[in-house]
Amino acid sequence: MQHKLISSSSSRVLSAAELEEIDHELTLYPTKQAVGLEALKIVQRHQGWVSDESMHAIANYLELPLAELEGVATFFNLIYRRPVGKRVILFCDSVSCWIMGCEKNKARLAERLGIAYGETSADGEFTLIPVPCLGDCDKAPVMMVGDTMHRQVNTASIDALAEGFGNKGSTVDKVGGDD
Repeated sequence: MQHKLISSSSSRVLSAAELEEIDHELTLYPTKQAVGLEALKIVQRHQGWVSDESMHAIANYLELPLAELEGVATFFNLIYRRPVGKRVILFCDSVSCWIMGCEKNKARLAERLGIAYGETSADGEFTLIPVPCLGDCDKAPVMMVGDTMHRQVNTASIDALAEGFGNKGSTVDKVGGDD
């Protein structure tokens, strides 16, 4: 079975803000190739994810082979190649977090949000992504919600966090129970 990484040969037009930021990055790096990852991050920051059309636009603008840029995008797990929720939850499943009970926490979070790893909630609010390490092992288990690190996570703190999400218009349901 052949898998097509890029489903469209068309590109979108990069916004003026995206182009301005990419042009700035071009002044900081010796080659256009070196700006590929930064351009992907810029587009993702503006669009929420990097579509096939955006990949084409970046590759065309930087005069890079599309396959090379796709290789960069798929290597870095924080470049999202499909739409994600408004809040991306990076859930650490490293050895340190696993030893400290992340499986129980993952189950509680999945139950509260109604999603599993790699899924986005029906309301488009949350995407749950496993990551191999968030670099805060001495405070394990940990997870990040957006840019906020949550340390020494347990089911009670997940419930409290989910309650906070619920106050912001999410469809998270209250689930009882303690650690």
